Amino acid sequence: MKLQTILSVLEEMAPLAYAEDFDNVGLLTGNPGQQITGILICHDALEAVVDEAIAKECNLIVSFHPILFSGLKKITGKNYVERSIIKAIKNDIAIYAVHTALDNHKEGVNKIVCNHLGLTKTTILIPKEKFIRKLVTYTISENHEQLRNALFDAGAGTIGNYEDCSFNSKGIGTYMGNENSNPEIGERFEFVENEEIKLEVTFEKHLESKILKALFINHCYEEVAYEIYELQNQHQNIGLGMIGELETELSESEFLTLVKDKLQCEGIRHSAFLGKKIKKVAVLGGSGSFAIAKAKAAGADAFITADLKYHQFYEAENQMLLADIGHFESERYTKNYIVDFLIKKITNFAPALPEGRIILSEENTNPVKYF
Repeated sequence: MKLQTILSVLEEMAPLAYAEDFDNVGLLTGNPGQQITGILICHDALEAVVDEAIAKECNLIVSFHPILFSGLKKITGKNYVERSIIKAIKNDIAIYAVHTALDNHKEGVNKIVCNHLGLTKTTILIPKEKFIRKLVTYTISENHEQLRNALFDAGAGTIGNYEDCSFNSKGIGTYMGNENSNPEIGERFEFVENEEIKLEVTFEKHLESKILKALFINHCYEEVAYEIYELQNQHQNIGLGMIGELETELSESEFLTLVKDKLQCEGIRHSAFLGKKIKKVAVLGGSGSFAIAKAKAAGADAFITADLKYHQFYEAENQMLLADIGHFESERYTKNYIVDFLIKKITNFAPALPEGRIILSEENTNPVKYF
């Protein structure tokens, strides 16, 4: 199976457009045209993981964290990043990273944590902004349904749990073509007043080229009038963090015991107990101190995240319990999710990878140890 085919599956799982601007996701090494014989899924594409890929005859590593995060001016093998990249390239091993593309997905990192804790009624904690755009165009009634359906097929018109959403209004359009025109209605140099339908649909910004292609192919006019606007609306199904509810409220100690057990934590750093029951829980895998205020404003009784500094524990303001469970621990089941997704999807392709060639890495890449 070619890498390009697998890239399309990975994009379906975690669209790269969902990633944060600071991130470095997608294909980091490798050629989309190369044949893939095995996939190794890991948390961090360290040198030991590359060795594991070599030993298990996998020439694609799908990693949660990007081993290449900031720019490299030299690759001489002087640090763990450069050594991993050199070894991967020498052995024709492609590396792909998902990171915040999966963080921001409604079924991604934070939903995985919620599922392990049994949280229900889950919603995005920090919905993504400036991700929704609106297309406005004008056409005649004879072309309206075909055009609208083509835009829907291209991905426009999805709002929350609803699809095929649009607004349609009638009005009068005017135009007059010059000597080079070829109008659909009327003649050159003729002033035309014609009843038209104004069609409005929203879409996710990464679909813009696909939406415009559908517009131009299916519109009947020689010159297509259209406008695109960036909306301020938040995207309720894409964003960082998640908040949900426990089925039964727990004491603070019972809650931390549940978290420690379900997420396999070696230890949990937490803020002072407040003597309140825990029912509403916010989670944000990885470094989530920036979301403390959001969790508090959302009415969370507890906020699970990682990498909190000393003074950041004060930011709970005696309103909720802060629990730092460790960076790796907050994301540990992500690689299992990727394995399950790929196994389910890739079997639909022919020729598919041989059975058992989508492999969960056995390397524990957590750099933090506990004494």
